[in-house]
Amino acid sequence: MSSLVWQKSTYSSEGNNCLELAVGLEDAVLLRESDEPFVIVTVSSRVLGGLVRSVQGDVLAR
Repeated sequence: MSSLVWQKSTYSSEGNNCLELAVGLEDAVLLRESDEPFVIVTVSSRVLGGLVRSVQGDVLAR
């Protein structure tokens, strides 16, 4: 997975406590924390998009 291009969240600080993501094969989005770079969660862009829309719409707080 060394050929992946990881991008840090704009909400992350300058330290090692950052959320990073990379685009994988087909519809995969890979997520990791910068302080544990070998622990990677893979989700589809559809699932991640649904989570982001739920958080933005405050659906999860109900």
